[in-house]
Amino acid sequence: MDLMYAIIVWAISGLVIGAVARLLMPGRQPMSWVATTLLGIVGSLIGGFIYWATMGAPNGRVEPAGWIFSIVCAIIVLWIYGASTTRGTAHHT
Repeated sequence: MDLMYAIIVWAISGLVIGAVARLLMPGRQPMSWVATTLLGIVGSLIGGFIYWATMGAPNGRVEPAGWIFSIVCAIIVLWIYGASTTRGTAHHT
């Protein structure tokens, strides 16, 4: 699979993956859907690249495990972003 093609596929997939990651993340995320989508794309690119670099994409196919890995990385990116933006603010329960 050509790297540029893979990056385009990961970016488009990131739109969906960002939404899925946000739905799977517990709790409330204090960010817009645009931010969630952009962070989902970042997580998808990171996860997709790591998966592609370590496992490869046999015959140019996108494997379901790659999608799962991208979703997990997107959740991690969303969590890091949420933790870094809420640091220093008081939480009232």
